[in-house]
Amino acid sequence: MRIVIAGAGGKMGRALAEAVLADASLTLAAAFDVAGSPAVGTTAGKIMIGSDASAAIGSGDVLLDFTRPEGTLEHLRACVKAGRAMVIGTTGLSPEQRRVVGEAAKKIPIVFSPNFAVGVNVVFKLAETAAKALGDAYDVEIVEAHHRQKVDAPSGTALELGRLAAAALGRDLAKHAVHGRRGDTGARPPKAIGFHAIRGGDIVGEHTVIFAGVGERVEVTVRSQSRATYAAGALRAAKWLEGRAPGLYGMGDVLGLK
Repeated sequence: MRIVIAGAGGKMGRALAEAVLADASLTLAAAFDVAGSPAVGTTAGKIMIGSDASAAIGSGDVLLDFTRPEGTLEHLRACVKAGRAMVIGTTGLSPEQRRVVGEAAKKIPIVFSPNFAVGVNVVFKLAETAAKALGDAYDVEIVEAHHRQKVDAPSGTALELGRLAAAALGRDLAKHAVHGRRGDTGARPPKAIGFHAIRGGDIVGEHTVIFAGVGERVEVTVRSQSRATYAAGALRAAKWLEGRAPGLYGMGDVLGLK
């Protein structure tokens, strides 16, 4: 399978390139970054990192994209035009941008997930199961921590945890989400789902879902110590896409958790 990497000069892009180069069953066909990036003109293995996204995408079978929403949508259009599959790990997409991804999935196979680490996806399932079992008697709070350079908050992973918990509890997340607290907030609304974002240092990613009841607290936590976990999951998704029909898939599909 021939892999193409978008955003090859970024932290995640470099982790993806290292993972592909270490996997004998995969070939790094191309890697690219935005024009003007210091990475353009350097190498990833024996591949020269370029800035022509369309040419790079056309040379591979699957594009791995962990960039920014605007760039991802541009690359998505190129994948649709070239008939190439896509693995999307970009976070911070708006509802309209997510709709565009869904429309594109009618033409090409896409695995789209807020987090590709296998352990995180197991936690998604655990959090959903806990919410269903514990019900309204337990308050839900989500705490996440990332490095100082992360630009979106809460993280896509935290939002997915909130979405899963809300769905399991029959709640509208948009109505019940509370993002941080300050001042005289009054008593906690019984159906609130709280989000708290920590940013600092080089934290790769930590997420905890707290189910706080009377006399008992259940916590589900996952800590990512290396971006290699995300890269390994992304490669697993890319391999899973081989021969798939067009459609919008998640890591739950890849891991058989659905």
